[in-house]
This record gives sequence, C-alpha cells and structure tokens, in this order.
Amino acid sequence: MIITKQKPLEDIIEMVAKYKHLFYVGCGQCSTQCQTGGEWEIEELSRLLEEEGHRTSGSTVVYAPCHELDTKRHFRKHKEQLARTDAVIVMSCGAGVQSAVEGTDLPVFPSNDSLFLGNSQRHMHFEEKCSTCGECVLQWTGGICPVTRCPKGLLNGPCGGTNHGKCEVDSDRPCAWTLIYERLESLGELDMFRKIQPPKNYAAVKRPGLMREEVR
Repeated sequence: MIITKQKPLEDIIEMVAKYKHLFYVGCGQCSTQCQTGGEWEIEELSRLLEEEGHRTSGSTVVYAPCHELDTKRHFRKHKEQLARTDAVIVMSCGAGVQSAVEGTDLPVFPSNDSLFLGNSQRHMHFEEKCSTCGECVLQWTGGICPVTRCPKGLLNGPCGGTNHGKCEVDSDRPCAWTLIYERLESLGELDMFRKIQPPKNYAAVKRPGLMREEVR
C-alpha cells in the first residue's frame, strides 16, 4: 500500500485560497488505512476549510482512485455536484490525484504527501520493505529486501559497521543482512548467502514506468 501523510493545513488553505466551492475525493484503500483520506478525514478537512470560508459541493470515496476508469465513473455519478464545483481536493496518493486530472477539467489539488510503498504491521504502523526497484532479488535473500531495508542498499553484506546485529546508521534498526543470514540459516540455504551478487542494475526501473499488455 502507498503510505501518505496529510499536508499541513496551512498549505492546503493556500493552494485552494481562490476557490470557493470544493469537491473532495477520498481513497477507500491506502489512504483510509493511513487515516488521510477516508470518510472521517473528508468530513474533518471540509469542516476546517469551511471555517476558512469555503463551501463543500460534494464528496466521494473511490475504492481505488489510482484506477482511472473507476475515478471517472465516480465523477460521472456526481456530475451535478461537480458542475457547482470550483476545484477538486483529492485525499489519496499522487496516483489518485493524477487519475482525477484525467477525469475532470477542474483544477485538482492534493491534500496528502506520498511517502513510500509500505507494509502494514498493525493499525497505523507501516514499514517500507520494497522500493519497486525493477529487478527483484528476494529469491537470493530469503525474501528480505536488502535494497530497501539496508540503508546502504548493499547486495553483498553485511558491511563492516554492523554491531551485534544492529545497523550502524541506526542502532535501533536490525541489520538487514543479519536478518537475511538468520532467515537463510533457518531454511538451510546459507549457500545463497555466500553467493556474490553482481552490481545492481539500476536501469531495470525506468521513470516514468509504462507497461501495456494486450488482453487475450
């Protein structure tokens, strides 16, 4: 899931300052989990902006606003409210914001900052474990990603700074390569640990990414 945090209220107030009537788009998945774009957060943000003189023309929570066709469907459903709208505030990650841009000619603004692709450990506890680097190495590391979980991104570790299983960059953080070693040892696969990996192919991920496949 995409982990987000809400922008400072003063930043949101500044970006919509000249727009009177606002329509809010929430996210039923990631932003709801992060408490940055569910129904309650829409209600709260609209209340705060109404105190600044804005008016709420309507709102909707798209289950997955990164799905452009679904976002457009919601816009068609609320076309009368959008006809009375001056600007749209999207309370999701940047992908949802850009889906909204594809679905309306109105100005579209983000209420959130997108932080990272994260795993949910428990309620409101998130950890980055994947960097979407384009060339996965988890088959060699016991399913633990050194590209993301090692601050140095080492493909052959550990480095000389590890100390009693802790990372030299952050002594509260377990060394990723210690975790990898312990995992491979428990699997009886320590031969993988001893295998030298070639340098990371950073060209494997291209920006902006694009993948289109024909439906057969």
